[in-house]
Amino acid sequence: METMDLIARARAGDHNAFRDLVHGHSRELQVHCYRILGSLQDAEDALQETLVSAWRNLGGFSERSSLRTWLYKIATNRCLDMLRANSRRPRIAPPLPDVALPAPAGTGDPAWLEPYPDVLLDRCPGPEARYETTEAISMAFITALQLLPARQRAALVLRDVLGYHAAEVAEMLDATTESVQSALKRARATVDNHLADSSGPARRPGTAAEHRLVTRLTDALERADLDALIALLVTDVRLSMPPVMLEYRGIESARRALAAVTFRPGLTYRVIPTRANGQPAFGLYQADPHAGGHRAYALLIITAADDHITAITCFSTDVMPRFGLPRTLPETE
Repeated sequence: METMDLIARARAGDHNAFRDLVHGHSRELQVHCYRILGSLQDAEDALQETLVSAWRNLGGFSERSSLRTWLYKIATNRCLDMLRANSRRPRIAPPLPDVALPAPAGTGDPAWLEPYPDVLLDRCPGPEARYETTEAISMAFITALQLLPARQRAALVLRDVLGYHAAEVAEMLDATTESVQSALKRARATVDNHLADSSGPARRPGTAAEHRLVTRLTDALERADLDALIALLVTDVRLSMPPVMLEYRGIESARRALAAVTFRPGLTYRVIPTRANGQPAFGLYQADPHAGGHRAYALLIITAADDHITAITCFSTDVMPRFGLPRTLPETE
């Protein structure tokens, strides 16, 4: 009854009632948009446009579905409109670091890919969800989604992450159930192949093994000990650095890339642990010999299996404020 009252008041022009009506859905809608778009900045834009559209069209909400489902339909189609518009893709990658990089194994993650802070995550999959919550927000899963055509991407997220039935997905996408089932079959094959190749099964966060790995990696980074870091990697480790679209595969390739960029002689670091995409992450700060203290250098996200790292994704300092990480750290006493 409370929801019905809020709908009636919002339809009469009560902005506060509308805010209360959608407040409980906003965070999960933003995560939904992020999965489809791969970018937190784009997801924030899509969420705002979704709420504006919902406010303007609330009079047309027939209440045949739940308000949540109606909002998801608006958000999904807004994301598809953004992808069709191509206004944000492809982005121009920044120039490569002014160092001699080894030859990459191939093209890396999409230029628009961004991490998602764990503090913003909504962890409520639908009852029919095919992917576990942790896996469905991991960097490997988000990257895999970006390999799909837009409508396949939307169908898979709605069906296999949120747990909507195929007929409901078809209604949201203005498609037939048969076309949705066909799209899901192709999307699942692509995503599952990518996940099998990139990270192995999803793991529960916060385990003792993960804590040990975070401690060892932090120590290796702060001592600038490349050998200690390399000892934490699996043989076929994957190193990528969006928006620079390069990928390094294997321990020796990763060693050469890290030695050329991060572990150059004379560089020292401080590390601030955080979390992104359900995975351990690190704000990496480089010592500044001229100004003193340390300045932001990169955000690292690690994918782990047992006591070893299977992937490292390195993001530029542009994303660090999203995690509450400062641009500089003062000198320690």
